Amino acid sequence: MMATGAPQLDPNAFLRDHTELLAPPLIPEIRLYQATEVTELWQATEATLEALELPPPFWAFAWAGGQALARFILDNPAPVRGKRILDFATGGGLVAIAAAQAGAARVTACDIDRFAIAAAEANAAANGVTLELVTEDLVGGPNRGWDMIFAGDICYEKEPAERMIAWLREMAADGTPVYLGDPMRTFMPKTGLVELARYSVPTTRAIEDSDVRNARVWRVLP
Repeated sequence: MMATGAPQLDPNAFLRDHTELLAPPLIPEIRLYQATEVTELWQATEATLEALELPPPFWAFAWAGGQALARFILDNPAPVRGKRILDFATGGGLVAIAAAQAGAARVTACDIDRFAIAAAEANAAANGVTLELVTEDLVGGPNRGWDMIFAGDICYEKEPAERMIAWLREMAADGTPVYLGDPMRTFMPKTGLVELARYSVPTTRAIEDSDVRNARVWRVLP
């Protein structure tokens, strides 16, 4: 909830002031509005967003799990082509954009952060694709006609990760292929996954604990 009487920040203005259009290291085909000065952006977030009770700008970085999923999709476009795709917890929309470029019939990019949705919309426009943008919590709800579901970098915190993975397993149990991209973070499930690919993703110690993260793409089992 936003504090009563708090000023409204314009997501598009914030995006414009704090990011630059750059290609992620593993995905030169796609450009995203990303943070150029990481510390400056996080400080701006603490100074201006905390009072508004808005989340940190995870959307401003191309995280390793999302890059792995996007690379996997672009290198293996046939399963995605003509399908209805959900990019769950889309962040800046990297995976959604990759699915659209791979020929998906419809791509839904979902995130509960309105800043992330603004970034996904801007990034889609920058790459010449169209996304269906959804700002709501889909967890616990039914499949809305998606043929495939992708989720990158969702295992940062224990309780949210467990809740989201449980829902993704429900989707898989109904017959929907579900794919997870993750560099083996602490709260990633240890069972019920089938590894499909792995990638060495260059990163920065400003947001990660190493210069390279070994990210993997997994098929989520029911």
